[in-house]
Amino acid sequence: MAKIDPIKMVRKSSKSSKSNSFKSSKSSESSISESVNAENMSLDELSIKKGDFSIEDLNDNGENKDKYIKLKKILESSSTCQISDAFSGVSGRNGVIVGLKAMNRNKVYGRIVTAKTNCDDWGTSLLAMDQAKPGDVLFLYCYGERASVWGELASTSSQEKGIAGTVLYGYARDMDAIIDLDYPVYALDFCPNAGKPSALGEVNVNIEIDNQIIKPGDFIFGDESGVVVIPQEFFEDVIIATYNIKVKENNIIKQLKAGKTLSQIVGLDK
Repeated sequence: MAKIDPIKMVRKSSKSSKSNSFKSSKSSESSISESVNAENMSLDELSIKKGDFSIEDLNDNGENKDKYIKLKKILESSSTCQISDAFSGVSGRNGVIVGLKAMNRNKVYGRIVTAKTNCDDWGTSLLAMDQAKPGDVLFLYCYGERASVWGELASTSSQEKGIAGTVLYGYARDMDAIIDLDYPVYALDFCPNAGKPSALGEVNVNIEIDNQIIKPGDFIFGDESGVVVIPQEFFEDVIIATYNIKVKENNIIKQLKAGKTLSQIVGLDK
């Protein structure tokens, strides 16, 4: 029977452990390097394909850095116009929630936490805020007589929690404060009066507006052109299409600056 040398076994185990540690270190360094590269790349230099990210990568969870950075780079440079065009190309729908407009100049995007209540009940907006996670966007659907469900205090509280923004299918107030806040607020309009903190509404329920169903977890994007909602099952295809539109438009701008006319570029010149 062969003798076992415990010293050799220890040495072998130590070498194996060092090798595994080295591999792990290289893997970690590679991941960090990819993230740094993505962060430093221009939009045109990014390589985007199916499976590169999902809607879960809207937030940095510590393990998806490269996916998060790529996604953020696309979204930060895109507009509702491009995202609506992309959704139209993918699904035949435009995703626009008609009537919503920016109350300040802040862009917003993220996953939706919904709430539905009467306009005279601003308490339900606080319940929705409590349900939201950092990076989420509150979407409040209000009905009934005109009254505000959102103002400076709610915006400040929401911002401190890390919520990305608030979209009101209803009315905001405290516009003298909201207009200068670094917190996105969108609404149908504004008015000075408010109701009570009744909290009698519903949170994280489906909402229907103009035959469009808005579900908790769907993706929303807003800027000064308006607000677009994308069902979460279309998210990846729409973002890839948005990226392609953005790159194409960047190339058109380069051609325009080089002296071509827009009619020449789109093939309408005779």
